[in-house]
Amino acid sequence: MTTAQRVVLVNGLWLTNIALGRLARRLAGAGFAPRRFSYRSVQNDLRANAAALQSLLNTLPDDAVHFVAYSLGGLVLRALFHFHPQQRPGRIVLIGSPQQASAAAQNLAHSRLGRRLLGASVADLVAGHQRAWEWPAREIGVIAGNRSFGLGRLVSKLPAPNDGTVTVDETTVAGATDRLILPVWHSGLLMSGEVASATAQFLKTGRFQAPGN
Repeated sequence: MTTAQRVVLVNGLWLTNIALGRLARRLAGAGFAPRRFSYRSVQNDLRANAAALQSLLNTLPDDAVHFVAYSLGGLVLRALFHFHPQQRPGRIVLIGSPQQASAAAQNLAHSRLGRRLLGASVADLVAGHQRAWEWPAREIGVIAGNRSFGLGRLVSKLPAPNDGTVTVDETTVAGATDRLILPVWHSGLLMSGEVASATAQFLKTGRFQAPGN
C-alpha cells in the first residue's frame, strides 16, 4: 500500500485554516496527505512564524514534505528555509505570493492604521528582509493570477498584470522551476479548481503540465 505524500499548506494574511479547506480537499483527492498551518500574521514577524511552522514540522514523521504556500505564507516559508535550512526533501508551490515586494502593502503602510492592520509579518516584507533569504536548491513552482479584482486596488494603483492585490512581477522567484499565470483574482486562487490541479501536477512531477502537453 502506497503512503500518501505529505504536503503542508501555509495560509496568507488575516486567514485561518478554514481558508485552505477547499485546496486541501482537492489535494487529498489527488492522492496527497495535506496538513494545514495557520499562524499569527499580525502579531508575529516572519521569523517567529517560521519557528511556529518548524514546530509543526517536528511532529510529522514523513521522509519527505511538500509545501504549498499562499500569498504571505510564501514569505513565512522563505523564512523557514532561511532560519531552519535542514528540511526534508520535497517540492514547493507558491500561489499569489509577493516574493519581491508588495506595492499594495507599501502604500497601506504609509499610515499608522495601515501598519497596524498589516502587522509584523508584512512589516518584514515592506522592509525587504526577504531579499536576503535565499531559496533552497529544490523544485519551486510559482502560480500567479492576472485578473485585477481585489482590495489591493483600493490602496494602490497596481502595475498590470496583477490579481488585484499582488502583481505578477512581484511573484517572481529567481531560479523557479516552472511558472503559471492564470486568469484568477487573488482570493480566487484558493478556490480555483485549475490552481488546485496545477498544484497537484507540480507536486507530482515538478512541472505544471504533464510531459508532452
